[in-house]
Amino acid sequence: MTIEIYTHCTTGLGPLCCLEAMDLGIRSVNTAVPPLADSSSNPSVFNVARNARALGYNPLVDESVLEPVSEHFMTIAKREGFPIGKPVEYDYAQYQHQVPGGMLSNLQHQLDKVRLGNRFPQALEESIQVRAEFGYPIMVTPLSQFVGSQAALNVIVGDRYKEVTDQVIRYALGRAGEEGGRLMDPNVKDKILDRPRAREIAAQEPEETPLSEMRARLGGDGVSDEELLLRWLLSEDEIAQMRAAAPPQAYVSTTPPLVALVEQLARKSDLGHVRVTKGDVSVTLNRGD
Repeated sequence: MTIEIYTHCTTGLGPLCCLEAMDLGIRSVNTAVPPLADSSSNPSVFNVARNARALGYNPLVDESVLEPVSEHFMTIAKREGFPIGKPVEYDYAQYQHQVPGGMLSNLQHQLDKVRLGNRFPQALEESIQVRAEFGYPIMVTPLSQFVGSQAALNVIVGDRYKEVTDQVIRYALGRAGEEGGRLMDPNVKDKILDRPRAREIAAQEPEETPLSEMRARLGGDGVSDEELLLRWLLSEDEIAQMRAAAPPQAYVSTTPPLVALVEQLARKSDLGHVRVTKGDVSVTLNRGD
């Protein structure tokens, strides 16, 4: 059996963890190509390969083949304004709230939707408290979503546990594992379950949706098992947005510099005119009303 290391860079220690794994005998390391590396993604393949050689290892990767790939996606990211992965500083708070990288972006998204994005640090602090009150569940899907979503609700509403999700109610009822209901703070558990919706859910038999019915509802036979599980974790609104999305866009990274410049300028709504001058030739373009 081949054992691999798969780590993210959320805490800033991803590349170091890869090196420690190599010293412990791991020979398969998951990496990513910039600009899709670092931040909350995998370590950069270039960084890991370079450090591996410094330790005396001989990584089986040809970076010269990947450099054009990196340049291709970097050009697209800069032109389209997509996020560019960067190394992050060590963050001790990550070990306190333990919110995983994917949940961090989801938490920020929830707050942004109600124009409270500036309260993200407060939501992380609230996540620490919520996790403690939930009995310190392991912060992996779906438990991390229970904690993060409830922390966001507490911050948005301003009255802790005044609003709770159905998933949190089921967690308090022990429907997501008996430890949930048994290890929760009793006062918090009572507050969650003392509402009509909780009594309604408690009276329901646990749902056992046939796989065929789930597949038909979430996309049909053309959806892979992996994609099916992903959609099952999403809300109906998110699935509707996904289905309404346009087909994948073809990006060309070899656009002539002048054409790329004109495309970027055309996207800026705050420009009234553009003047290009070379030698004795001057061209001015004015934006129409």
